[in-house]
Amino acid sequence: MTRATRITDPSYELMDDHNGLSIIYRQHGFPCPLVRWHFHKEYELHLIVASAGKVFIGDYIGNFYPQSLFLTGPNLPHNWISQVEEDEVVPKRDMLVNFTDDLFDSASQIFTELKGLAPLLERAQYGIEFRCKKTIAQAMTLMQRIEDGQGMARLGHFFILLDVLSACEDYQLLSGVTTPQLADEHSIDRTNRAVDYIFAHYARELPLEEVADYLGMKPTYFSRVFKQATGRTFIEFVNRLRISKSCELLADGDKPVTDVCFESGFNNISNFNRRFQQLKGMTPSHYRRLAVQRLTEQNLV
Repeated sequence: MTRATRITDPSYELMDDHNGLSIIYRQHGFPCPLVRWHFHKEYELHLIVASAGKVFIGDYIGNFYPQSLFLTGPNLPHNWISQVEEDEVVPKRDMLVNFTDDLFDSASQIFTELKGLAPLLERAQYGIEFRCKKTIAQAMTLMQRIEDGQGMARLGHFFILLDVLSACEDYQLLSGVTTPQLADEHSIDRTNRAVDYIFAHYARELPLEEVADYLGMKPTYFSRVFKQATGRTFIEFVNRLRISKSCELLADGDKPVTDVCFESGFNNISNFNRRFQQLKGMTPSHYRRLAVQRLTEQNLV
C-alpha cells in the first residue's frame, strides 16, 4: 500500500533564511511540508538520497531513484513525491542547494570565469536531470562538503560543483513549458490539491469531473486553471503519469505488457500501446528491451 502526502501549503516558497549567505543548503526527509507542487525565485540543485517515486517539473512527469540529480530554474514549479509504504518515514531523502541569479549577476562582473556557467543556468529554466554516473558521484561528494563546510570553503565547493555540472554532457532537459507560462501563484496553489488527488487515484478510472468536484470547482473552470498551472490538459497530465508508471514497471520487472497496462491505470491495451508510442516513440516491449540493455551497460561500468 502506498501513500502520497496531502499538499495544502502555499505554493510560493519564500526563502527568508539567506542570513546574508550566498547559497542555502538544506536537507529533509519524507513526508515533509516542503513536499508539494511549488515554485520559488531560487535555482534548486536537488539530490535524492533515499526512496523512489515521481518527479514533476514544469510539464514533465518522470521517475526518480536514489542518486537522481536535478537542477531547476527560478519560478519553475516542481515536486518530488516518494512512493513509500503506509506510515514509512524516510529520515533523509533530499540534499538541496538554493541560489539566485543575483549571485552571478554581481560576481561575474569581477570573476569573469563565472560567465562560463551561463549555458548551464539557461538550460535550468526547463529543468535538468543529470544522467552521468561519474558526474553524480562527484556531485554527491561535493554536496556533502557543502553540508559540512562553512564560509568560503562552502562557497568554493559550490562553484566547483557547478563547474562539474556545466561540463556534463549526459543530461536531459525536462519541461517543454517555460516559467512565464507556469508561475501563477494562485492557480498553482489550487493545483496543489489536484496533483495530490490525481497522484493518489490515477491507477483507476479518474474523470476530470471527479477531481473538479473534489476541489469544489466547475469542470470547465478547473480544466482551464489546471492547464495554466501545469502546462498540460488534465487528460494529458494523467496519461503522462500513467505512462511514467508503466515505464517504471517495464524497467523493473518481467510482468506481461497487459498487466503493466492495467496496473498503470489504462483500461484498454490498444489505447495504452497508442499512448505509449506517442509519448515514447516506441512500443512498450521495445522500451523494456532498451531499459534492460541500459541497466546491463551501467552494471558493467
